[in-house]
Order: sequence, then C-alpha cells, then structure tokens
Amino acid sequence: MELKNKKILIIIGGGIAAYKSLDLIRLLKKNGSEIKTILTKSGKEFVTPLSLTTLTRSKTYENIFDQDAEAEIDHIALSRWADIIIVMPTTANFMSKLTIGKAEDLATTVLLASDKNVLLVPAMNVRMWLHKATQANLKVLQDFGYLFIGPEKGEMACGEFGEGKMSSPRQIFSYLKNYFDKKDIVKKKNLKALVTTGPTREYLDPVRYISNESSGKQGYEIAVALNKLGIKTTVIAGPSNYKTPKDIKVKKVTSADEMMLNVKESLPVDLAVCAAAVADFKPILKKNKKIKKDEIESNSIMLKKNNDILEFLSKNNKSRPRIVAGFAAETDNLTKNSLSKIKNKHCDFIFANDVSKKNIGFNSDYNKVTMIDKKGNIKHFPKNKKSFIANKIAQILLDRLLDDRNFN
Repeated sequence: MELKNKKILIIIGGGIAAYKSLDLIRLLKKNGSEIKTILTKSGKEFVTPLSLTTLTRSKTYENIFDQDAEAEIDHIALSRWADIIIVMPTTANFMSKLTIGKAEDLATTVLLASDKNVLLVPAMNVRMWLHKATQANLKVLQDFGYLFIGPEKGEMACGEFGEGKMSSPRQIFSYLKNYFDKKDIVKKKNLKALVTTGPTREYLDPVRYISNESSGKQGYEIAVALNKLGIKTTVIAGPSNYKTPKDIKVKKVTSADEMMLNVKESLPVDLAVCAAAVADFKPILKKNKKIKKDEIESNSIMLKKNNDILEFLSKNNKSRPRIVAGFAAETDNLTKNSLSKIKNKHCDFIFANDVSKKNIGFNSDYNKVTMIDKKGNIKHFPKNKKSFIANKIAQILLDRLLDDRNFN
C-alpha cells in the first residue's frame, strides 16, 4: 500500500485553504499513513480540533505546554516522531516567522527543533506571493533546506486570479509518494557517495606549500545534501574547517597523494563528486629543512603533475562509481573549457564555476554554477547560497542515478 506506515506530521496554518488538510488526511489514512496534527491558533479559525482528531484517530496538538503530555516534551517528541512535516497552508506571515527562527508557539517550536525534512505548502493572495519581501523569504527558506510545493496559478478565495493558490491534496499526495519512493529505493539499495572537497597543500619544505583559495564549503554542502537524501556519504577533505552531521564520515587529508589514497580506500561507491580544488602540481623534491632565501635561485623549484583523481574515478573500469561528477574552477572560457574537460575526463557531469569573481566561488557563501552532462546538455544555476545549489545538485545526481536502466 502506498505510503503505508509513513509517519506524517501536519501543521495547519491560518488560511481559508486550511480545510483542504482534511482531504489530505483522508487520502493519507486511506493509504496506510500514520498522521498527527498541530493546529495553530489562526488555523483553529478554519478547522476544528474535533474534525482533525476524528480523521486522524489521534490527539490534535495545540499548546506548547500541555499538562497531560508535557512529560513527553511535545516539541521534541513530535519532531522526532515524524518522517516528514507538512505545513499547510503556509501563509506569508508563517514564512516570515520561519526566516527569523521564531519559536513562539508549538508549531514554530517543533519546526525549529526538527531534524526532519519540512514541506511548506504556500497559499496567499497573488500580490502577497509576488511581493519582494515574500520572495526574499522564499530564498532564505530554500537555503535553510525547507521543501516547497506550489503555489499554483488559479482563482483564489478573494476572487483574484494568479499564482498563490495552494496545491491540491492530490498534488501533495503525489509529491509525498515520489518523495518516499526515492527514500525507500535509497535505503533498499544502501546507496553510498564519496565527496572530495577543500584545497590540497603541496609542501616545498616544512613551512611553505603550493595551494589555492578553496574553502571547501561547496563540497561540504553537497555532502550534507546527499546525506539528507539518505545516501551514506564519505567526505575526503583537504585543509578546511567545516563541520558535518555525525553520520557523515570525514577523512582529513593534506596533499593530493593523500586524497587519492583515501579515495581508493573508500571505493566502491555508487556516486562520486570531485569538488576538491586539487593542486595540479607538486614539487619534485620536498626539502626536509626550511629553504633559506640565499638558497633560492630564479626558477629553481621543479614541479611535476599530480595524479588526476577525477580522471581516475571516471576511467576506473574495476570499481567505477555509476555516476562521477567533477567541478571545474575557471577564470575564462568557462563553458568551452568545461566541455573539453568532461570529454577528456570521461565523467558524467561537470559543474563549472568562475573563481575570478570575489563574490562567488572561493571563500564565499555564494556560487554561480553551470552544469554540463556527458551528452552536452547545459543548465545554469544563477547566483545563490552554496547550500541551495548543493541541494539542487544532489537531487539531480540522485535522479540520474535512479534513472540508470542498469541500476533498477
């Protein structure tokens, strides 16, 4: 049975579309889901606790402090119980509260305390939805990792027509089915991913090295996004300071040779993302002692190429990941150079970014990426937070992996 035994927490917000939550509950219960509900103060103006309790056959939660249940610490217990949390309708006011991390009632406190995915279902007047403040809040919430469905175009309760109509219970049901189908496949297949990130350091002597400006943030964000999709993820990280969830395995390395060794030891995996800015060159000889100024002559440092990790993974016939993606840090001719790179490396995707600009790429929270696949298809990701871009990349890679005819 579809969605059988899935635990779904529904938060009912204050809007005329709140009544549609009853139809969604009927659909979900018919398909075997376990449902709990939180009814906000404004939501109570449109839906009654008795209606929700009757349909869910479970208590309707309203207050943050409940004498009959506070021993369970509701805001923690509910957030941990759920497989996913839905907010419907999500009003402009509710979106605004979430952007600043409000915890003023049970609903907002549960969301702030949650470690699960949250699906927001917006519903509001078209002018409210298109207002710059709402659109700015949308970007912030997407960056936080909130999922969205809708709003749709249509006639609204106020009589106006446009974008702002809440997605129907059937649309939400289909979204949930697709969401859990992917989760179940990932879990059943025990999917594993490998992400390289950060710079490498190639030491000339004990104190000097060749490196670059990579902070490692984009790779770390991709690892977090893959992990949220249920994929067991290992990160091989050059010198960087980002923290990851405890269930992500992190291997710290310094040089390109160390990164290559750890990559080999981490195989086999289903998916590999080479986001590290690996130094292309290393000194032929590393001095054991600090090189003095008077020992240096012009052009006296001899270099040789480092091993190419992306190429190794792409051409590894014995244990090649099903999907191999690489990053291209470019300063000019971004698309041309990236098309050449994907052809020469034999990988499945290249994500190219312009590192000549200070407001994106290296040492920035933002990025602007061009995606190229092995068929030559090109997709542009406009400037956005690296976490937002990571979520998009992770979803594309998972979809391609699951679409692999030889995989399912």
